[in-house]
Amino acid sequence: MTAVPFLELAAQHAELAGELADAYRRVLASGRFILGAELEQFETEFAAYCGARHCVGVSNGLDALHLILRAAGIGPGDEVLVPSNTFVATWLAVSYAGAVPVPVEPDPATYNITAAGTLAALSPRTRGIIAVHLYGQTADMNSLQQVAAAHGLLLIEDAAQAHGARLHGQRAGSLGEAAAFSFYPGKNLGALGDGGAVVTSNGQLADRVRRLRNYGSDRKYHHEVAGFNARLDELQAAFLRAKLPRLEAWNARRREVAARYAESLASTGLGLPQAAPGCDPAWHLFVVRCVERDRLQAELGARGVETQVHYPVPPHRSGAYRERFAQVSLPLAERLASEVLSLPMGPAVSDAQIARVAQAAQDGLSAMRHAPAGAISRSG
Repeated sequence: MTAVPFLELAAQHAELAGELADAYRRVLASGRFILGAELEQFETEFAAYCGARHCVGVSNGLDALHLILRAAGIGPGDEVLVPSNTFVATWLAVSYAGAVPVPVEPDPATYNITAAGTLAALSPRTRGIIAVHLYGQTADMNSLQQVAAAHGLLLIEDAAQAHGARLHGQRAGSLGEAAAFSFYPGKNLGALGDGGAVVTSNGQLADRVRRLRNYGSDRKYHHEVAGFNARLDELQAAFLRAKLPRLEAWNARRREVAARYAESLASTGLGLPQAAPGCDPAWHLFVVRCVERDRLQAELGARGVETQVHYPVPPHRSGAYRERFAQVSLPLAERLASEVLSLPMGPAVSDAQIARVAQAAQDGLSAMRHAPAGAISRSG
């Protein structure tokens, strides 16, 4: 039996084959491959989609976060509050700026950081907060805005997984001072290679990011600051323009998939994701929790269901940060790293595949209850 893939991009691209081919031909015919009309138009279109004034296309999501921090003047001697449970890029961006990431344990229900957590982690050196909209669910930005305003902090959205997510009707990308997006191919809005963007309504910040992404220059060969080569190229911008009009429909299907999973897995005993009040998630991932996660993943794999773990090593236990945080205990992040499991998700997941995943989970959990630890049942 054919496996249920964790993510199916081929069907999505087949649906858009004509538009993607047209985008390629436009760029090829223009002879302009860097900082041209396709990028300018995508920036206008994506800013409008997010409900913000400015979008600056950059090379990837990590660079988007890094350039926001640089543009805001955050650097050596500063601290930035970050979630303890996130992809390491959130932390790396702070390190690249020369500042120090300070981990904050998340809400155990939503896995996003909270205002209470950030207040407990404040110090005289705190300059900013990076709120990750983990798995596509927005953080509690209203409460975080109050903390940021009261303490003079920069509030940044890490929206790499939240294209189209909403909080009280307002889209991710317009909920903080600036937002960083990734267009890695597997994202809800993915390029055909690496890509990212900074979205903001702060014109001065946007101008600084534009300069920083292009060697510190806004005029050729005039370099006002020490910048970087971190531009979104014309071809990826054109591909993203072809995909953007489909994003709402794709996200609507993700919501349907998530709702069906929630219904069909309700009686399994798995920890299921919970949407916070007022949040309409983008459902980039559908993540369940199981104390015996590795056994469950093996059981699902034996039944032809592909899964992934986001993320098996919390940043403070990674080689990049292990020495600095050797004496730091972050029990919730460590527990999540051992329990979370991401099920197949995307607009191409069919109702039949959802039913198969649910049945595989039920059968796998039943086998685990009746088999000794370390044993994996084989289907068929």
